[in-house]
Amino acid sequence: MRVLDAAAVSAWAAGCVHSLASLRPAIDEINVYPVADSDTGSNMLFTMTGAARELSGATPGDAAEALKVLARGAVASAKGNSGVILSQVVRGLADRAEGDLDGPWLARALGHADEVATGAVSRPVAGTILTVLHAVALAVRGDTSSLGDIAAKAAKEAAHALEKTPEQLPALARAGVVDAGARGLVAVLDALVGVLTGTPLEQEHALEVRTEIPEAYAWEVMYLLDGVDEASLPTLRKELSGLGDSVTVAGDGSGSHAVHVHCADIGAAIEAGLALGRPRRIRVEPLLTPTPIEPGGGIDRTVVAVVHGGALAELLRAESIPVLAVPEGGTPSVEDMIGLLNEAAGRQVTVLPGSLALTAAADTAAGHAMAADRDVVVIPCASPVQVLAALAVHDAGRRTNDDVVAMAEAAAATRRGELRIAQEESLTWVGRAQSGDVVGLVDDEVVLIEPAPASETNLVAAAMKVLNRMLALGGELVTVLSGAAAPPGVAEELAEQLRVEHPEVEMAGYVSGQADAVLLMGVE
Repeated sequence: MRVLDAAAVSAWAAGCVHSLASLRPAIDEINVYPVADSDTGSNMLFTMTGAARELSGATPGDAAEALKVLARGAVASAKGNSGVILSQVVRGLADRAEGDLDGPWLARALGHADEVATGAVSRPVAGTILTVLHAVALAVRGDTSSLGDIAAKAAKEAAHALEKTPEQLPALARAGVVDAGARGLVAVLDALVGVLTGTPLEQEHALEVRTEIPEAYAWEVMYLLDGVDEASLPTLRKELSGLGDSVTVAGDGSGSHAVHVHCADIGAAIEAGLALGRPRRIRVEPLLTPTPIEPGGGIDRTVVAVVHGGALAELLRAESIPVLAVPEGGTPSVEDMIGLLNEAAGRQVTVLPGSLALTAAADTAAGHAMAADRDVVVIPCASPVQVLAALAVHDAGRRTNDDVVAMAEAAAATRRGELRIAQEESLTWVGRAQSGDVVGLVDDEVVLIEPAPASETNLVAAAMKVLNRMLALGGELVTVLSGAAAPPGVAEELAEQLRVEHPEVEMAGYVSGQADAVLLMGVE
């Protein structure tokens, strides 16, 4: 088959329903909340059944019209987070349905589906259906093969990406399962291959069953929203994110949007829609969430971190610490923080925030209704160097309270120093700083100003003055984090100078990628 026609679209819809129906019990069983819905398989089946019913009641003239009808039906019937995302996959195909619906069209349409589905989710998470969809879009980008070949390539890439999901999301790895929503997407693409090639594609994937004792602590609120201005959608997503998690606001391409959120305040979620448009088909269901999975060895707690700087986040992830990387100068939303807490195993979660603003955001999330089933302890940190100091003494084998106290004491005992480049003229306690000058701080207090330029030599000299002041009170270990503006060799030169002046002190240097400080220094 060289191009897609209306009959093939109908056959694909029916095939999706058949495949999801046969896999529904298994997909529901491998669900790991909050990675997916409580009933992912059921929700995806409900969504596609409604879409297929909508199509069967229409008489589309061509494949493009059939896909548009299917997309409207999918959005209108979308149930759960996974159902909403699946509806956006269909909508992505429909949006690009023009001209010959051949192989190159499918490649372009899958790329657009990736953009639309990801854009509908307030906080995309790695290791989920969105990750698999993105892998598919990249695999077929620019491909000009036949329609059947590209569909087969997409399905195989989805299956391959599915197997990697436990490596990308700790909650899946601890449960020993693949992502439930992504498994449903593989079934949908397999069904498309079957229609286009005449050969059903049944790929094997482990669908282990996990025994859970569910408990209800939140609600799943869903409704269709009409008459809303597209420019107001970011406001709606932000407001819903403040109420809970798993927020999606997905359009059908015709002015209607499917709204979905997991939250504790039903009325507030509906009122958010009322303020911007006309909600209809409101559905509220109790959200049954499995008991958080505990890692092996009887350990019932996890340490997580929230920091600025991508390089610093990668450094912490390399140590198996769940991390939320926040853009420089930004503050994480409640949903971002709840998502980080939900990545953790066990009921006890210790949060290490890399600044005072991040500490405040963590405190807010710790008291949120959506985190009520967790015992969350936030260790106040004013700098990433204090986060590293706390992690250095973290011992998973210690009693929880003792470990928290040890980390808190290590963070509090770490003196903080910084080098910044003055952006404008300013008056400080030690004199007037001009734009371009190097400004040194200890515990947020300006202690020196070195005239511009901020060369490697000047930075090392200024850093040593700051460190000498900090080491005057004693210290055994100096930690230095190089910011994005730091010259490549400044950390090595500083380490050499420190060995000369303080041979008794050890130094550890890392790249943080932070934009506000050239160097961050900690003394323990």
